[in-house]
Amino acid sequence: MIGDVEKMVAIGIAWGATNALMRRGALLWDQALKSSSNATRSSNKLLSSFRRWLKLLSIWQYTVPFLVNLTASATFFAILSDAPISLAVPVTNATTFAATAVFGMLLGEETRVGYALFGTALIGLGVWLCIN
Repeated sequence: MIGDVEKMVAIGIAWGATNALMRRGALLWDQALKSSSNATRSSNKLLSSFRRWLKLLSIWQYTVPFLVNLTASATFFAILSDAPISLAVPVTNATTFAATAVFGMLLGEETRVGYALFGTALIGLGVWLCIN
């Protein structure tokens, strides 16, 4: 059976990966909004916002990572009943930060690779210190 710490790390990795993937999906959404010159300007701001939100959800490159992210969030809240918050929050947040940096690099985002890897190594060391 998977322990709480392993679940926390897995949640952090899922959050980090989906952060980078959702950013890519949001960029596609932004491009789609800019390129849709036939979009009608609505005087109703609520209706206009709703249409933009639906357009975002129609982009699977955003929606699928978003659903995975929400699932990880639900799992995080479920493990909080068994794990101390003073351990759960630092471990998941640190892992999320590191995973976001790594997955961002893998997706080709401009990054100072040396600094990102050094920071990720420090985060890994910090998580290891928290759990030992």
